[in-house]
Amino acid sequence: MSGTNNKSILFLGGARSGKSALAQKKALQSELPIVFMATGVVADGEMAERVKHHRAHRPPQWRTREVPHGFRECTESFAGCGVLVDCITFLASNLLLREGGKEGPARSALNEELEWLFAKREREGFLLIVVSNEVGMGVVPDSQLGRTFRDVAGWANQWLAERCEEVYLVTAGLPWCLKPR
Repeated sequence: MSGTNNKSILFLGGARSGKSALAQKKALQSELPIVFMATGVVADGEMAERVKHHRAHRPPQWRTREVPHGFRECTESFAGCGVLVDCITFLASNLLLREGGKEGPARSALNEELEWLFAKREREGFLLIVVSNEVGMGVVPDSQLGRTFRDVAGWANQWLAERCEEVYLVTAGLPWCLKPR
């Protein structure tokens, strides 16, 4: 497998920054079969519209796997594929709520899922593209749950940025390359 298709790429950015669109563009440019890992949960009408919008903008040949609580249920091989995860912050939120808002168990569960996914990439050699919200640059949340979510997501983003070969911060649809420098 070529080196360009056996790496990990992280797209960070705020809401509506263009990070998902750029991640999808990168996946299409790879010319690999794509497995799209969706972490969102439809809990209301607004979220249903977001999911509908994202589905409409994905190529129909992409295989979608709904993984709101983690990746380990995906037992298929991803060798020779590209895997696009959108997004880590939904996964963090889902795990935090599942763990009753407790930081330690949520952070541990998220770390286990990320470690499993990166170990699978090492074994199988696939392109991994990850999307995550940068949540630490705004107003400090006014609730304990909001602050805990911000912290769990921030730690996950640091973990990902350390391990990914390429990292982009997306602002107004423009990718700023943070890594490699």
